[in-house]
Amino acid sequence: MTGYHTPVLLKECIDGLKIDPDGIYVDLTFGSGGHSKEILKKIKGGKLVAFDQDEQVKQNIISDDRFVFVQGNFRFFKNFLLYLGIKKVHGILADLGVSSHHFDQTDRGFSYRSDGPLDMRMNSSSKQTAAQLVNTMTQEKLANLFYHYGELNNARQIASLIAKYRIEKPIETTFDLCQSLASATPKNGEYKFLAKVFQAIRIEVNNEMEALHEMLDQTPEMIYPEGRLVVLTYHSLEDRDVKNFIKAGNYSGKTESDVFGQISGLPFKAVNKKVIVPSDNEINNNSRARSAKLRIAERNE
Repeated sequence: MTGYHTPVLLKECIDGLKIDPDGIYVDLTFGSGGHSKEILKKIKGGKLVAFDQDEQVKQNIISDDRFVFVQGNFRFFKNFLLYLGIKKVHGILADLGVSSHHFDQTDRGFSYRSDGPLDMRMNSSSKQTAAQLVNTMTQEKLANLFYHYGELNNARQIASLIAKYRIEKPIETTFDLCQSLASATPKNGEYKFLAKVFQAIRIEVNNEMEALHEMLDQTPEMIYPEGRLVVLTYHSLEDRDVKNFIKAGNYSGKTESDVFGQISGLPFKAVNKKVIVPSDNEINNNSRARSAKLRIAERNE
């Protein structure tokens, strides 16, 4: 694959969908089209609807009568499908996270490895950039952001350094942000630390966790009984919420039973009881696969 990134766990994702050649499927994160192309290979009379909020992916749109592309955030996928006259589908695939393409584009500001405008918007038409966020958010809210979304124990220190730095000079570039945190950046583990900082800001800029919850909450209504939900995550926050949603239909992971101890009404059942992770060989060939976790669920009747 060229353009965006090599799909992670591609065979496992496609197998997980258990594709009916005449079924209707949804790829919620089109990107380079790697998953969509594989799905189309298995579809005959069916249809595939793909979503992506990034306007740049239009260059990857597939010319096929069975394929429909929607430029939009997947948190609205139900409304888009209903607009297309689709009330239910046989399978939904979501490959979460940021593509290699975004990290490689210095003007998108996703990476701490190269200097560029501190942007981080997956949808370039969105209003708030990462620079605006770090320059205007209160120190207290920044600390909460880094603690919850970056899982950083020194979140208060990080927020304090940013607040002090921006008094003298606005934080406008990725290297500005890195420089503001120089005194808190460990000499051993620099990249891991900065990755967590950038992750936290990116999640907030793009409302990623809210979007994920809104998307998942719509899946029970939109998937046929015995249809599949396939979700690929890249950090613990996403994976935990996906795991809990499949297990309990909520994000706490707690289930409620009746007086007889029976649990009923759960929308999904896990297909893979143990999370699926890439092989060492795949990780060696594709470093992006290192943190990937795949969960597959089947819609209960």
